[in-house]
Amino acid sequence: MKTFRLLPLIVALGAALNLPAQAQSLIELYQSARSFDAAYQSAKSQYDATLAKAQQAQAAILPTANLALGASRSTQEVIPDLGASSERSFGTQSATLSASQPLYRPANWAGYKQGLKQIDLAEAQLAAADQDLIVRVGQGYFDVLASQDSLTFVKAQKTAVAEQLASAKRNFEVGTSTITDTREAQARYDLVIAQEIAAENDLRVKKIALDQLVGKDNAQPQALAQPLTLPALQPSDVNAWVRQSEDGHPTIRQTQIALDVALLETQKAQAGHKPTLDLSANYSAFNNQEGSSSAGVGSRVNAGSIGLSFNLPLFAGFATQNRIKETLALEDKARNDLEGARRAVAQGTRTAYFGVLSGQGQVTALEAAEASSQSALDANKLGYQVGVRINIDVLNSQSQLFDTKAKLAKARYDVLLGGLKLRQANGTLKADDLQSVNSLLAR
Repeated sequence: MKTFRLLPLIVALGAALNLPAQAQSLIELYQSARSFDAAYQSAKSQYDATLAKAQQAQAAILPTANLALGASRSTQEVIPDLGASSERSFGTQSATLSASQPLYRPANWAGYKQGLKQIDLAEAQLAAADQDLIVRVGQGYFDVLASQDSLTFVKAQKTAVAEQLASAKRNFEVGTSTITDTREAQARYDLVIAQEIAAENDLRVKKIALDQLVGKDNAQPQALAQPLTLPALQPSDVNAWVRQSEDGHPTIRQTQIALDVALLETQKAQAGHKPTLDLSANYSAFNNQEGSSSAGVGSRVNAGSIGLSFNLPLFAGFATQNRIKETLALEDKARNDLEGARRAVAQGTRTAYFGVLSGQGQVTALEAAEASSQSALDANKLGYQVGVRINIDVLNSQSQLFDTKAKLAKARYDVLLGGLKLRQANGTLKADDLQSVNSLLAR
């Protein structure tokens, strides 16, 4: 009886295990990649390390304190000229507490400000790594979808060519067509079989790459909803995209921070001519309970001091002057690097912008070509049936139609991926931007 009671549960579990894997959206796979991708995790660890290193510079402007403890045991033997020698032992304990506080050290303050800049630099580097991860996940996501579409179209073409091959064989058997039609259809069928094998392997490779990126076994990207209307670029002015990149782009931020650090490095070098002033305090306790080598009775001494330490550099063999020359040259280098970064980002943004526009134009043209190819195929099939077209005309029309379909699907993916790359190019790409792509996926 228990076996019969468990049977429905066993059947339900078996049915659940046989269900196809749940397809994941682009956002889901991106979130999975954030916790798995080695390159992003490495950048995040570097970010944490930079934060800790930046805090180390603060130690140079904070007070320091030290405690020193000591204990010793001495033995003294006195050997007179006449008489027996005498031996005496005595111990000494000491404790010293010292503290100091920098009051005026320009170089230390410049170093502390450099540490704060390192925090900004770490944030810019992590933002760049996050943008790179978004684009890589998008690339892998659409690569799999494009390969799946290519395989689907190749299989559909194989079915169509197989039907055409069977029709050619029947027509040859009844004497309404020549053996040439059959051989042409057979050759085209064999070619499609080879294309199918290549498409299957390409899909397998693209899936492996996506699985490795997101840390999932057999990741299943959701397909785009059909019919699909691609969103227009907003803003529609390339100069507006370039302006957005001037302040927020991670590369520009990094080079700007590098210039700020170079300016502070010059301040540190110039501090080599300036005096320093420190506040120091000291408290010591000495305990000689059994006397010492000079006194026969025990004693305890407590001593404390507080004071200022002033130091004025006078001459360092021209090291400071040459160090200042070096840092000034590095300032110029940092300025040139910043200008070069701005120019490169502006060029990359314009290139990406016009690439998306070109892709949208290709999608429109391929949509028209798809409709024309379908009409041409229908016309060639009808002409073949009435005897005014030959078999090769139908086969060529079929190949043209499925090739156009594959190119159209790939062009749509390229436009969507190009939108992400455009935002990466101008430095505004964020995880929230994936939502607009996610809204185009089939539910």
